[in-house]
Amino acid sequence: MDEAGVRRDLVDFGRRLHARGLVAATDGNLSARLASGGFLCTPTALPKEELREELIARMDAGGRAISGEPSSEWPLHLALYRAREDVGAVVHAHPPFATALACLGRGLDRPLLSEAVLALGTVPLVPFELPSTPDLARRTAETLGGGAAALLSNHGAVAVGPDLRTAYYRMETLEHTARITLYTDALGGARALPEAVVRDLDAMRARYALASAPGRACEGCPAAGGAGRFVGEEDLVRLLCEFARFHSHGSLK
Repeated sequence: MDEAGVRRDLVDFGRRLHARGLVAATDGNLSARLASGGFLCTPTALPKEELREELIARMDAGGRAISGEPSSEWPLHLALYRAREDVGAVVHAHPPFATALACLGRGLDRPLLSEAVLALGTVPLVPFELPSTPDLARRTAETLGGGAAALLSNHGAVAVGPDLRTAYYRMETLEHTARITLYTDALGGARALPEAVVRDLDAMRARYALASAPGRACEGCPAAGGAGRFVGEEDLVRLLCEFARFHSHGSLK
């Protein structure tokens, strides 16, 4: 995709974040890596519903602003691009239910939903660091590792992907999973998926090189020797159908 297309996507998905209540006021920021080098980033101090293509900032690979005024969280985005060659986009938001878990000091490390296990793997909790600082950027890159998303203690959440669409929908999935987690907590606590089921989901993830399994390196990213493939909506539906079919006849081989 050319730069003009990336700018359009940043505006589109930024407005979606606001419309779906995943950010408030000037919260949150998005970025996308450019094939020509560097990355584009949403601007500072602007509500996402007011995004326009000409306001998107351009950064070089060293973190220098070439045009526009980037979000103050640009060090976070730069750190993730430097740590992961497979990351093509970063979405940082403050989704209410996911942020509530982050304020409780909890990650999403219990396998409750098969869809979430496949699409996200484990979602770790990043220890608190001041926003917009190099320390937060470093801690997030370290804690996320090869994963798809992370919660930021007393702050919000971050999701990554090969493109903006994937990163954005991972953020939606993260918030959806966090909401169900908190609902089930209020109702007495959910039953986690059995270990045998999780093993089968892990096997599917390894087979199709999806998000990292709990406690494991990202099996799909180039640094881990994978093909760098990420799950999309059609892939997820197909995988869940396969999972159900195999589980009706026993564990996956």
